Amino acid sequence: MLLGSQLRRLRETRGITREAAGYSIRASESKISRMELGRVSFKTRDVEDLLTLYGITDEQERTSLLSLAKEANVAGWWHSYSDVLPSWFPTYVGLEGAASLIRVYEVQFVHGLLQTEEYARAVVRRGMKGAGAADVERRVALRLERQKYLVAENAPEFHIVLDEAALRRPYGDRGVMRGQLQHLIEMSERPNVRLQVMPFGFGGHSGESGAFTLLSFPESDLSDVVYLEQLTSALYLDKREDVGQYETALKELQQDSPGPDESRDLLRGLIQLL
Repeated sequence: MLLGSQLRRLRETRGITREAAGYSIRASESKISRMELGRVSFKTRDVEDLLTLYGITDEQERTSLLSLAKEANVAGWWHSYSDVLPSWFPTYVGLEGAASLIRVYEVQFVHGLLQTEEYARAVVRRGMKGAGAADVERRVALRLERQKYLVAENAPEFHIVLDEAALRRPYGDRGVMRGQLQHLIEMSERPNVRLQVMPFGFGGHSGESGAFTLLSFPESDLSDVVYLEQLTSALYLDKREDVGQYETALKELQQDSPGPDESRDLLRGLIQLL
């Protein structure tokens, strides 16, 4: 995505159309569009030809962009789990790992980055009915590997609003749910985690369309991305007007939900009910 956005900026600065750029690398206009969105891999020869078309002659700048192309084609660690993942999810894992700020509203269950191993196993079993034990364990292992993001040295900011429904819907037995709620309390006390609970008592709110994730990146060239997961696919929205609407919805959810301290008290209350 970073390389694609830089190629788009160079093309637009020179006033070159996508059609002309595609012609220069023996490709279609739509392929240039996919390249600039980071949706396809990059051939070194194509990037070299585009840089020449865009008038980039400085050797250091060319080397930097070509190195970025090589890096973009290296498979991430999560690709080894592709046999147990839906086709659209590896893209999300890559974006999640690159984000500096992750903002989430979740209503069905606790977000994957905050799940305990036992709770994650219960969620995966429910979602992968008929799957063998080995496949279930591989999916759980991936989820636990993703969680290392939140405790890494350069951990992203993670802001989440959990609907009370996600906390009351049982996955696993009472012991599993107690452990999960206690884990949420502990994780919410980390400096990079802000957890709020939207209680039933508030009534209707701005999250009525369902769960969503907002991803922001440290590179200024990269726009924010909204991730919407569906039953058989996922949507990735990066148009400014779309992202803006989800940002507004999340800000309203944060304003209307109790703060982190009150949310921890709510979690403690739920533990006592189990």
